[in-house]
Amino acid sequence: LLDAGRTGTVELSDDGSRCPGGVTLLVEVSVPPPRMIVFGAVDFAAALVRTGKLLGHHVTVCDARPVFATRSRFPEADEVVVDWPHRYLRSTVTDARTVVCVLTHDAKFDVPVLEVALRLPVAFVGAMGSRRTHDDRMRRLRAAGVTEAELALLHSPIGLDLGARTPEETALSIAAEVVAVRRGGTGASLTGTRMPIHRDGWDRRVPAGA
Repeated sequence: LLDAGRTGTVELSDDGSRCPGGVTLLVEVSVPPPRMIVFGAVDFAAALVRTGKLLGHHVTVCDARPVFATRSRFPEADEVVVDWPHRYLRSTVTDARTVVCVLTHDAKFDVPVLEVALRLPVAFVGAMGSRRTHDDRMRRLRAAGVTEAELALLHSPIGLDLGARTPEETALSIAAEVVAVRRGGTGASLTGTRMPIHRDGWDRRVPAGA
C-alpha cells in the first residue's frame, strides 16, 4: 500500500500472515508521488512526461541546454530544470521509488549521469539509444570505472519491444518496462500464460534481463 501510495485494508491471521478470517487493518497512506526524472529535453521526452503523469509520477525534465529545456516545450512537467544532468542528479532528492530515464543520446551527457544514477538506490535506470549507441555507452561506462554489477542494473536500450515508432508509442514502451520492473512482471503477453495477473508490490531494483 505504501509502494502504491493508496489507502486500503489488509487482512491478517493470528500469526501475521495475509489470509482471510483474521484481523482486518485499515492502512491510511499519505506519501508524495514517486519521481520520474527525464534527462534530455528531446521530442520523445514530451510524450514520456505525459505518460509519467498518467502513471502518477512527479515528473522532472532536466537538460543542460536552455534553448530546449523550456516550460513552453514541456507544459505538463512538474519541473523543468536547466543544469548538467549528473550535477542535478547528485543534488536532488531521490528514493527507492524514483525512475531515471536518460534520453540524451549524447555521451557527454548520458555517461556522467549514468555513473551517478547506477550508484543510487532508485527503482529504475534506463537509457535510450540504438544497439550501437548502447555498446559504445557500455564501453565508456566501463572505462569510467562502473562495475559489472552496476551495469547489470541499466535498462538499455530502454523500453519493451512493442514495435514502437512514434514518440507516444516509445513512451508507452518505456512506461511498460518501468511498471514491469517495479511490479515484477515479465513483459510477456498474458495470452497463453498461466502466471498470476496481479502480483504483490515490489520495491527492489532488478538487474536488466533478470
